[in-house]
Amino acid sequence: MTKHVKPETTSPAFKTEILAGLTAARKTISSKWLYDDVGSHLFEAITELDVYYPTRTELSILEKNKQKYARIQGARGAMVELGSGSSRKTNLLLGTFHDLSVYMPVDISANHLKEAADRVRRAYPSLAVIPVTADFTEPLGQLPLLPELPVLVFFPGSTIGNFEKEEASNLLANVKKAMPGASMLVGVDRPKDQEILIEAYDDKTGVTAAFNQNLLQRINREIGANFDLSAFRHKAVWNRSKSRIEMYLESLSDQSVTVAEQTLTLEEGETIHTESSHKYSEDAFTAIAEDGGWQVQDIDTDPKRHFSVYTLTAD
Repeated sequence: MTKHVKPETTSPAFKTEILAGLTAARKTISSKWLYDDVGSHLFEAITELDVYYPTRTELSILEKNKQKYARIQGARGAMVELGSGSSRKTNLLLGTFHDLSVYMPVDISANHLKEAADRVRRAYPSLAVIPVTADFTEPLGQLPLLPELPVLVFFPGSTIGNFEKEEASNLLANVKKAMPGASMLVGVDRPKDQEILIEAYDDKTGVTAAFNQNLLQRINREIGANFDLSAFRHKAVWNRSKSRIEMYLESLSDQSVTVAEQTLTLEEGETIHTESSHKYSEDAFTAIAEDGGWQVQDIDTDPKRHFSVYTLTAD
């Protein structure tokens, strides 16, 4: 075991959700907690890997169709990006959306968000950039009021796939409620060969493993735990019946861990589920969008049909 770490920060939601997930019959932690400052930078490193196809494929779709997207009404008003990360994909659109007035990136990682917002401000000094540190999985009523402008919600990166189907529909419904009349661009990953998927989520260089294990380091630091990172391994599994990649942290031995002064036990081979990444056919995602109150207006896909960008409008 590692030395017990004193908490550096207090996040009531983080502590509550971590303890609830680790004391459940099947241990699980929401993937949103993977994205502290370190995790966000590690994820950006993942997107640069040759085996990680989603980012470069989505970028190619956006590049090919950016002039068409510039004709969406919200591209001439305010663009709200959910889970903005480094805003690389956004920069591609901002260079095309010449009549855009406001850019509002929303992300759970405050420092990473500030870095991204500062880069956009330097690149587009005439654009009003309003970064919002928030958990967009919660109701979005806390967003700053936007001027009376048409709104385009940009939700790239296949992040929608991290949610269960009902959660995804509820999220889309919350977005519609917070921004009635908006349009959306949503990146959605598609089903494909298992070998391509596993390699993308369990790269041989170990960057994804470091990203996943950083969650344990965050728990150690923020709520006082003594996870030994070397006692766990990263594991990626293709669940064909649910059409999703599942990421786990697998215990390599029987062990006890202290988390926020509670003692937890893990058996050898026991897992902590840290992320699901659903891969949707066009019919499957269309059903989710319609359940959330949106209509699919257009679908753009790469030649290999690995990824799609959906244009949605409120019904």
